[in-house]
Amino acid sequence: MNPFYMSIRRQPIFLLTLLIMLNCGATNSSGEDPVLSANEVVIQMGSGVNIGNTFDLDSHDTSPALNKLIIDTYIDAGMDHIRIPVTWMDGYSGDHLADEAGNINFSHPRFKDLENVVDYALSKGLYVTINTHHEHWLFDSYDGSDEIDAVFSNLWTQIATHFKDYPQRLIFEVLNEPQGNFGEWGGSVVPGDARGIALTRQINNVGYHAIRATGGNNEQRIIQIGVNGMGNHSQLDDVYPTIAELPGKGSDPYLMIQVHTYDPWTFCGQTGRNSEYPGEASIVQSIKKVTGHASQLNVPLNFGEWGVGRDDNKPERDTDLVRNHYKLMRQTILAEGAAPTAWEDRGWFGLISVDGGTVSFTNNILPTMMED
Repeated sequence: MNPFYMSIRRQPIFLLTLLIMLNCGATNSSGEDPVLSANEVVIQMGSGVNIGNTFDLDSHDTSPALNKLIIDTYIDAGMDHIRIPVTWMDGYSGDHLADEAGNINFSHPRFKDLENVVDYALSKGLYVTINTHHEHWLFDSYDGSDEIDAVFSNLWTQIATHFKDYPQRLIFEVLNEPQGNFGEWGGSVVPGDARGIALTRQINNVGYHAIRATGGNNEQRIIQIGVNGMGNHSQLDDVYPTIAELPGKGSDPYLMIQVHTYDPWTFCGQTGRNSEYPGEASIVQSIKKVTGHASQLNVPLNFGEWGVGRDDNKPERDTDLVRNHYKLMRQTILAEGAAPTAWEDRGWFGLISVDGGTVSFTNNILPTMMED
């Protein structure tokens, strides 16, 4: 990272804007928006939220009309980006967007809804992340073979080619929460397993190279890679201990890392308890440890999922302790030069509820979170 940028990235926004203007001589292949590095994009992303359990699970309506209303609500709340999890080859009650070879049905009504929602969010000036999500066909069978790599590469080649001319504000996340054969807590392959770590790096490389090979705006597309252990932020220094393990080995200025944290699970999990809250200092230290390692890698971070669960909406969760935890997470992540994206699923980790044409905030969490 440019030392000047390191010194200024936490300064007032007008200075950040000046810096970006000075470094934005390049444009994408369509000659439209200036091209930013990942270090610049992560600042522009600001705060965001997931549109969860919608295009990745069949829990909510995918209709553009409803999701545009939700997006408008997020914009009014001060959000600058959204993450849209997408399941392509698995889940969704057997109604898949892509076949077993990774060939996408671009005429599928759900894909058309997705495309419409992405277009709308981009038209509103938001950064938008789409990914491969809940792909258990891959988690449960990945062995590093050429056959499976070819399927995953084909899937990303098709996604990337379809969106090749989209502006840089559309971000690709290679694989959500690598688990199963990649390593997960309580699984037959644990996160620290050397083979699981190697497979995690390999699948990230497969998706990364498939995207870059499609050319066009994808040559400068922000690509996010993740870590195993279901994306847990504590795995960053295991999966990517040095720059040498990164795709491009440190030569790609458009690379970003996404991590997730629901730590400690005894507090943050859907069955968690407020009595397990570890204190603000512990939360801040945990985030700073990860952002410190990312700085050594010279790759910016997106905390793509985090939150506090409520499986039975216990009254103790409708408290300032929980609301202030969201606020602390957002403020700390931003202060560390990373982008916070809270998980929202209108369920256990719900931040909003939808009643017809009305969107309301659950437990006043999101408005509190956005306070400065």
